[in-house]
Amino acid sequence: MTDASTNMRLKLPVICFILEIILIILFGALVEYNYETDAKAWHNKTHSDYDNDFYYRYPSFQDVHVMIFIGFGFLMTFLQRYGFSSVGFNFLIAAFALQWATLMQGFFHGMHHGKIHIGVESMINADFCTGSVLISFGAVLGKTSPVQLLVMAMFEVTLFAVNEFILLTILGVKDAGGSMTIHTFGAYFGLMVTRVLYRPNLDKSSSKNSSVYHSDLFAMIGTIYLWMFWPSFNSAITAHGDDQHRTAMNTYYSLAACTLATYGMSALTAHDGKLDMVHIQNAALAGGVAAGTAGEMMLTPFGSMIVGFLAGVISVLGFKYLSPKLEEKLKIQDTCGVHNLHGMPGVLGAIVGAVTAAVATMDIYGEGMADVFPDVAKGRTASAQGGYQALGLAVTLGIALLGGLIVGFILKLPVFGTPPDTICFEDSIYWEVPGEEEAHEAQMTVMTPEETEKMNV
Repeated sequence: MTDASTNMRLKLPVICFILEIILIILFGALVEYNYETDAKAWHNKTHSDYDNDFYYRYPSFQDVHVMIFIGFGFLMTFLQRYGFSSVGFNFLIAAFALQWATLMQGFFHGMHHGKIHIGVESMINADFCTGSVLISFGAVLGKTSPVQLLVMAMFEVTLFAVNEFILLTILGVKDAGGSMTIHTFGAYFGLMVTRVLYRPNLDKSSSKNSSVYHSDLFAMIGTIYLWMFWPSFNSAITAHGDDQHRTAMNTYYSLAACTLATYGMSALTAHDGKLDMVHIQNAALAGGVAAGTAGEMMLTPFGSMIVGFLAGVISVLGFKYLSPKLEEKLKIQDTCGVHNLHGMPGVLGAIVGAVTAAVATMDIYGEGMADVFPDVAKGRTASAQGGYQALGLAVTLGIALLGGLIVGFILKLPVFGTPPDTICFEDSIYWEVPGEEEAHEAQMTVMTPEETEKMNV
């Protein structure tokens, strides 16, 4: 099914090789180990080897890494004829994005005497940035070429790093689990890209924009991995001790409450009371998204459960009623429903974080205020912190929407090998699919000579 416009024989190798060569050169010139990974620097200090940050952060890194490559990858395999592309392109853009993110985040956060110092925490942060790109990938799933995805990742990682720097460094916003910086940014960036790439004749591929029994089962693998490891995701870079412990616990209960809300709402919104697997695959995860900003705050266990419950309700309602309206009225063709899983729950999480920050007091946080809200501990009022949290959401939405608009127009250039409307959501455009040739030969053998000649013409 590949034609001249979608042939990747030269386009994909050129962009892969050029990007990787540039990355290698930049890493060689700018990146070096931090003191915890450098042999000489580490042994110049008096401490136990088990004080190394590796032993505190690497278990969380492993969990986050599994979420990026297995969780996100398999979550998107629900399309009946796009499994290779869902997992394979997820693998490709994640491998590129984590390298580029190391550089971009290093420019803003990790420069020391002209060098970017990296360690296990920078690996986690790079994976966080990659997660945002994969969220955007979900919005354009099935309608883009691998070259387009790499170009999108290159720009999005850069904008992600800028947005993260503004929020965390300039505004002093707290967003440990990334409700704003990861989920809201990735969702609305991707939604704007898919709006610009709107396909008026996508209905010609509508038969393939659907699931079958086994594809939904594969997608549930991704859901379960994401659900299990989300407490690690939200707590991975919080301060050691009570902060990390509390974040994991808040996320844990938020996810559990969200899951029950999802099952209840799925049955309630169906005319026959049957569960919809799309809701279970996605909305059950919204509690992890919504607990991202306030997870390290004193949200309380019952507060986390309220947040998760609301996220599940909102997400299911989005899948059931809002997504069709977005496509019909605003021409936003959101393949994976990232607006319902990441966009709206991300905004909810940002709002919860702003309110929770605004009511923070020393009576509640004590000496822990310095970890959770360092600017408040230094004199900023709690209400001002809440205001900055809200401002962070506005900045994120602005950069995501404007950035997605610009990048969307760049991706419309015909040179990137985008598939035509009639053959979207189809692996065989870019992949060798087992059995494809055999099926074609079998079809030819049962055709009459006249039909064969007509087909060849």
